[in-house]
Parts: sequence; C-alpha cells; structure tokens
Amino acid sequence: MPTWTALTHIDGREAAEDLAELCGDLTPEPVGTGVFEIEDGSDRWEVGVYFTEAPDEIGLALLAAAQGANPFTVSELPEVDWVAHVRRELTPVEAGRFFVYGGHDADKVPDGAEGLLIEAAMAFGTGHHGTTKGCLEALDRLAATGWQPGRIADIGCGTAVLAMAAARVWPGTILASDIDEVAVDVAAANVIANGLDGRVECLQAVGFDHPMLDEAAPFGLVFANILKQPLIDLAPDMARHVAPEGRAILSGLLTTQADEVVAAYDAAGFDLERRDDLGEWSTLVMLRR
Repeated sequence: MPTWTALTHIDGREAAEDLAELCGDLTPEPVGTGVFEIEDGSDRWEVGVYFTEAPDEIGLALLAAAQGANPFTVSELPEVDWVAHVRRELTPVEAGRFFVYGGHDADKVPDGAEGLLIEAAMAFGTGHHGTTKGCLEALDRLAATGWQPGRIADIGCGTAVLAMAAARVWPGTILASDIDEVAVDVAAANVIANGLDGRVECLQAVGFDHPMLDEAAPFGLVFANILKQPLIDLAPDMARHVAPEGRAILSGLLTTQADEVVAAYDAAGFDLERRDDLGEWSTLVMLRR
C-alpha cells in the first residue's frame, strides 16, 4: 500500500501540537501524525502527517499558512518491508556487559553477556541510538563498582530496555513509565519476551505523576532518556523523587545542550558526577546532594 507523508516546521511545541491536531480534520483523513523537536536549540518543531491516500495539498497549504508554519512538503514513499529493512540495518549492539539484539540475531549473543531482546518492529530505544547506548554504558559502570541503588525507575522508558538492563543486574522491581500508551504496551511485551515479567512494572504516566511512582519514592536510581526541555522541566520533580546520594542517568540531549541541563539539575540539588559524549549525544550521571 502506498504511503504519503507531509512535513512542515513551525515555532514552538504548543503550536506544533495544535497544527497536528488540526490536520486530523483533513480529507482524506491522515492515518497518523507526529510532532518532533528539531534538536538544534531553536525551538523549531517538525510536524509529520501520514496518509494512505494522496493528501489534499491545497488544504495542507492553507492550513500551514493559517498557523504560521512553513509550507508542507508532500512525498510519496515507496513500498518497503520496514521490518526486513530494520533487521538488515540494526546489527547487535554491545554496551558494557549488555548485548542488545533482535530475534534474528539470537545466535550471536556472546557467552556471559546480558542479552536484551528487542524486536526490529519495536526499534525505538533498541540501544542503537547514542543516547540509549550511553545510558547502558553508564549503568554498566555503576554496577561494576558494586553499588546497590535500591529502588529504580525508568521515566520515558520507550521499549523499557534500560529498565530491563537494570533488572538484570540489581534485585527488586523496576518501575518503567512512558507518556505514550503504545510505548507502554511495547515495553510490557518486551518485558515478557525477556523473561522479566514481575521484575519490571510498566506504567503510563507523565513524568513521576503516578501513584506507584509516588509510593515507591525515593529512588536510588532514575533513568530519564528523553529530550532537553522535558529533562529541564523534570528537574524539580527529579529532586523530590531521588534519595540523597542517589543518581539520575540523563540523556536524549545533544552535546551542545548538556551544560544547560547540568545547570538546571545543579539548581535542583544535584552534582555532575560524570559526563560522556558519544558522537553528538551526551549522557549525564547526576548525584543527588
């Protein structure tokens, strides 16, 4: 089945979300929309609209003009078996003791490695992105010291790869939350596929806004692999939910954005323990004062 995409850029997250919602009234109706921050510090956002029929380009142009967005760029995508494509492109990833792989590479898990199975169809957060790999490596280093964090949460968990990695090296039940219902369902399926049912509890929540997270706090370790501005917005809540001498592993930010995030967490009561840059991405380990 052919697919069409329509992409535009607009200033500000709220304006982008409003535009995406208005696109739902178009005819033919889109099958999905997406809103993504352009990671260059400009507060520009990309709005993507997806169709299985050729979209109304005049309607899109009028909508973009009315909302102050750039004109939409409309493209027809070739038919591609995306799962097969991802399987070819996503080779296994090693991050410390962890080996992240798809089912088609199950025979490649090295002896002694902590294998984490993430299927190609659920590729967001597989460990191939520099931010996820950086978080896994930070986790591995902390575990290697013999540190015992106690209670652990993964905020914005995606596929729950970080929560599952933590469950492989530390006891207890890890709480993994995401704002997106689909992500929570994917995370729960991955937990079962990795034999960790009962060790990782998947929740739908915005930040720490969930009774189970409130009841479990304070945490000795929290992962938050999200984006720069949500990380900054989360800093005061992070301070309330992380125990003194506890740690937050933060990523999802460009190297050019790291200092701003460190400053926000310093103001909230954290010290920078370690910063690692992997390509254009940074991972921060923040220690609660």
